[in-house]
Amino acid sequence: MRKQVKPTVEAVWKRYDRSVQFNQQIGLYDTVRKNENFFIGRQWEGVEANGLPTPVFNFLKRVVLFQVATITSDNIAMQASPLASTSQYDLWDIDQIADVINKQFQAIFERNQLVGLLREYMRNAAVDGDGCLYTYFDPTVENGQAVKGEIVTEVIENTRVHFGNPNSRAVQSQPYILLSRRMTVEDAKDLAEENGVSEEDYEAIAPDSEDYRNDADNLTDDKVTVLTYLYKNRETKTVWSYVCTRKVQLQKPKDTGLTLYPIVWLNWDYIQDNYHGQAMISGLIPNQIFINKLFAMSMISLMTTAYPKIIYDKTRIKGWDSRVGAAIGVVGGGDMNNVAKIMDPAQISPQIAQFIELAVDYTQSFLGASDVAMGDTRPDNTSAIVALQRASNIPMEITKQNLYRSIEELGRIYIDHMRNYYGMRYVQIKMKVPEGPQPLGMQLPDLSFENQPFDFSVLAEIPVSIQLDVGASSYWSEIACQQTLDNLLMQGKIELVDYLERIPNGYITKKQELIEKLKGMQQAMSSAAGPVLDTNEELPIPTGKGNGALQRAINETGVV
Repeated sequence: MRKQVKPTVEAVWKRYDRSVQFNQQIGLYDTVRKNENFFIGRQWEGVEANGLPTPVFNFLKRVVLFQVATITSDNIAMQASPLASTSQYDLWDIDQIADVINKQFQAIFERNQLVGLLREYMRNAAVDGDGCLYTYFDPTVENGQAVKGEIVTEVIENTRVHFGNPNSRAVQSQPYILLSRRMTVEDAKDLAEENGVSEEDYEAIAPDSEDYRNDADNLTDDKVTVLTYLYKNRETKTVWSYVCTRKVQLQKPKDTGLTLYPIVWLNWDYIQDNYHGQAMISGLIPNQIFINKLFAMSMISLMTTAYPKIIYDKTRIKGWDSRVGAAIGVVGGGDMNNVAKIMDPAQISPQIAQFIELAVDYTQSFLGASDVAMGDTRPDNTSAIVALQRASNIPMEITKQNLYRSIEELGRIYIDHMRNYYGMRYVQIKMKVPEGPQPLGMQLPDLSFENQPFDFSVLAEIPVSIQLDVGASSYWSEIACQQTLDNLLMQGKIELVDYLERIPNGYITKKQELIEKLKGMQQAMSSAAGPVLDTNEELPIPTGKGNGALQRAINETGVV
């Protein structure tokens, strides 16, 4: 086996330069800058106005935010389930471990506000072409455990991520991944001091020269570009990290212990043989420019010709007085009808307004953002609204499934971090329910969990599969769910407690208090009812003098 070559400052920076040249050749930086400007409303930068007004009717932003909000559901949750092939552990123990992982997923989702991160993640993919999530372990976070630190996930721009093989978008198959960031010189020196660099290298940390800055970097001249170089070691089969600037090594090659690159990558639309994707906005910018120019020309036409003008005879009127109620003197007599005349304003063709409306409607409809989907129609028929909305969301299904796949990859990265960094922690372990009948009125859920130490390194030995449990977040889906629950309750198919537990939030105030009250009433009624008769128990056969009816039946049939 060929020996692993350790990274150096010169080699890492050379690879970074090569990746930047590739991005420049495909026009990535210019495309991202242009798309971002159009999304936030700077839509006349670089466009020849030729003296026209510069109005902005930014319908692109609404379409993008609609698609992002539709694709990223509020009810996204991750469930880990053990693989059926796992045989070296008891099935109950495997189920307990899966339950521990699921609770950690919930905590990580809540701590990182992952729903908001996913919206930013998808927004970047729609506007810039790519979305990226980077996960790392922060050992400084206090958590009340013996092992400090928690998993942190953040969104990274696609211009800061450089794949070793730019012709492939598969993250885990990359020979290396480079992450670039701009840090202040003081922060870079602090990082170097923490890793024990030499005094000479410490003093060599300086701001980037103008040759290594882009347009945005030139706004600040006190920062330095820091590269994080991630690669898989062929000997240890783990991910190693190396941090440096253009001249100085800030961190020696370090074994992270991870088996997966902590990167999740998503293209809005794929481009063959390119790890960068096509942004949704890129193909819509000509439509936005067309609409803005039509509005601009209509505005200047209204400003110059929409108001009536007065034509008067200068040989008879020396000057026109436009004051209200002012008298105008006329020199010479004759017919006054030919002294002055009001010129009617020019009429703008109604086709202009029709073309503007058609351009906006067609653009939104082709992207699945129709009037029905965006709530611009009157909901007279709920069933029809739900059906039309689902039909309009069909074009987004591929992108939505890509999002779910990337979240599954994120779940595997979380498990990889738990295995490597969590160590021994106290978690809630599900206790096995005793076999056999339980006393009536016993609250088993309150007694089924117990805080116990759990060694997360066991995750390296237990394979698990990641599944997604995703619920719809749209308004009409909540209405459909509410109507279904109403019908089930009225038909007696479910009880009131089941109805309250499944009703969407916000419909009933103090819902949890009502559920607890109903459960308490049910337990009280069960306790007052007494023991339940066991129909499987044999009935006692009466004995004594005489031949009772039960004894006669047993004697005749031989069946008890």
